[in-house]
Amino acid sequence: MMTSGAGSADRPFRILVLWADGESTNLGLRALAEGVREVASRAWGTDCEMVFHTHASEGTPLQRKKVMADLGRGKGPVKTEIHKYDIVLDTGGGDSFTDIYGLRRLMLMAYVHRAAKKSGVPLVLMPQTIGPFHSLLGGVIGAGALRRVSAVFARDPVSADYSMQRGRPVDGISTDMVFALPIPEVASSLAHDVIVNVSGLLWEPNSHIDFAKYREATSSLIEALISRGRTVSVLAHVLDSDMADNDVPAAVAVAENYGSQVEVLVPEGLSEARSLMASAELVIGARMHACLNALSVGTPAIPWAYSRKFEPLLSALGWDWSIDLKTVGDAAATTLGMIDSLDSETVLEQTASLRARSDEKMVDLVAHMQSLATRQSVS
Repeated sequence: MMTSGAGSADRPFRILVLWADGESTNLGLRALAEGVREVASRAWGTDCEMVFHTHASEGTPLQRKKVMADLGRGKGPVKTEIHKYDIVLDTGGGDSFTDIYGLRRLMLMAYVHRAAKKSGVPLVLMPQTIGPFHSLLGGVIGAGALRRVSAVFARDPVSADYSMQRGRPVDGISTDMVFALPIPEVASSLAHDVIVNVSGLLWEPNSHIDFAKYREATSSLIEALISRGRTVSVLAHVLDSDMADNDVPAAVAVAENYGSQVEVLVPEGLSEARSLMASAELVIGARMHACLNALSVGTPAIPWAYSRKFEPLLSALGWDWSIDLKTVGDAAATTLGMIDSLDSETVLEQTASLRARSDEKMVDLVAHMQSLATRQSVS
């Protein structure tokens, strides 16, 4: 078995982290990357060498076109890259091990699993949502990928059950990697009342929910909060880029309707975003990691969920303040009702309990990681 700081006499232990990026404009991917870095450092020592890849990473050999060049070749570009490492940690982007984002993404992830198996490099599915697979082909691809990995960690019990139904019992149930991050210290001068994260994904036509209803619900919520005397800020959790899926245009569009009554918050990075949310009284968000960042720093959050990834994870941590945009008729009114029922003392107890549960899950995850056999330790 591998011990802390495992490697060889002439080089550090090498870790390839997939589908997370500490430089991404998506702060959720940054949280995943930094969370994995923290867990790996706890498990194997700070002298580990970690490299992060997403399909969009500059110069990465894990792009779709490189897969075509790798097919049928014993030393193609994908296998050659993977063979440089002692272990591969696959974050799945948190929720991409599914076919709800299309089969191409799933097929790329599954091929990397196959390539790791061929290369003899252990690949671990880090805590993430597993499934759902709505298509027959997606189900076949997903089940095959699950059989090839060395270890599977779900971040919620529903995902664990889903994996078992597809023939691969999980090695552990943990929680999201954001809970491995330290809680920032916040200056008393930095204070916000209600922070609303506006999702650029849902603001435009999308495959998840009716974007027009989402826009209407967002506006209704902000107007109601202002009428109650609350101070509202809108937060971008996916930063501006040339990609359509970013939150900045949506946040700006919302704020323009209210002039100086609504502040736009565009953090420079993950640390600033976490500090902003730590300074707030309440966060309401449609990006799951905006809400998880808030909860992980002790700020109550009301997620506006658009997929299965939200509720099971939060329920496992004892947090039931969530709204399903697919089933709730009036999200704004329902949110206001929740706010009215939030007792400050009870909420503080629940957020503290949530953090305690998540800390326990991280301790268990690190212990699991330390026990994993790797190519390096058995060679």
